[in-house]
Amino acid sequence: MPASVVRNLIPLQCNHCAIRHRAICGALNGDNLTRINDIARQKTYRAGETIFFENDDVDYLGNVLSGVVKLGKLLPDGRQQIVGLQFASDFLGRAFKGNANCHAEAATDVELCIFPRKPFETLLNDIHDLEDRLFANTLDELDAARDWLLLLGRQSAREKVAKFLMMIARRIPNIGCGTEDDTDAIRFDLPLSRADMADFLGLTIETVSRQITRLKTDGLIDVEQNRTITVPSVSRLEAASGQ
Repeated sequence: MPASVVRNLIPLQCNHCAIRHRAICGALNGDNLTRINDIARQKTYRAGETIFFENDDVDYLGNVLSGVVKLGKLLPDGRQQIVGLQFASDFLGRAFKGNANCHAEAATDVELCIFPRKPFETLLNDIHDLEDRLFANTLDELDAARDWLLLLGRQSAREKVAKFLMMIARRIPNIGCGTEDDTDAIRFDLPLSRADMADFLGLTIETVSRQITRLKTDGLIDVEQNRTITVPSVSRLEAASGQ
């Protein structure tokens, strides 16, 4: 395991894990849960820190415990394309393949529950429930990728930005701020800069900023200190996203 991964490793107790029932480990109990707990370790990354590089030989896999991980690929001319975001309970890495096909970076402070690759793959072969959960997780990612292809290829800039905000609102912990008349209001911090949002959505920074301003003018969002977003009505923002 690379030195950058070894530091700050601490044992992880699965019984006290806040995301276990949503992660692949939720398929396990009893002795099988003990087996995965024995190989699990917790690792922290600061915002902006690289988790692994594209084409690295990565000898571990993991669940995201908290924070947001940014997945990207480098183009031959040095430009970056963000190809995915991972949130709490998402599975990072690909079993039975060592080389990373993209790079991973902590978009925010991130906690991972990591498993050494070979012992984890042994568990996959031994425990069919774990294998089935990982397979279902992979199918969910495929469905999400198809939805995102539709977004990038067919939807307007306004719909792209609105849908991005909807995705963040659904996936990261938020602070409820609704009233008795409007109970679906939420507030959250954006995990990406405007430049990263533009990269992810296939837009320019200026277009992203302009669409955020228009959504704010239309009363669909409020923006505090450039990163904190309040959505007065999730249903209205959802309609603006074209869903």
